[in-house]
Amino acid sequence: MIHHSHDTGAATRPRLLPWSTSDGRPCYLVGDGTGHVSRVADRVESVQLGMADQILAHAGDLAGVPTATAPQLRYLAARLAESLRDVSRIARSRGDRLPGARNGGDFGEEREA
Repeated sequence: MIHHSHDTGAATRPRLLPWSTSDGRPCYLVGDGTGHVSRVADRVESVQLGMADQILAHAGDLAGVPTATAPQLRYLAARLAESLRDVSRIARSRGDRLPGARNGGDFGEEREA
């Protein structure tokens, strides 16, 4: 899905948004990065990065607990995988919009995480 910003500024490279369509396809935003959808995406990314920091800290703590159970470790592994997918998506989105980025990203096709 591609959202077109109603901002009047110059368009930049399409931004990979931190969410997908209901059927799992990536969403992109075309605009100057100052509109409402851009601000919502910035807030979502900020929350995702904060959660990744917390999960990483928890993983470090739990790794040092010799009595950690298999279900605890599986749950943690699943949360780490989710966070890694989120952080990877944010990195791709930001990297694709850097000046001189090769290919300008994979517009229309999201890489498998």
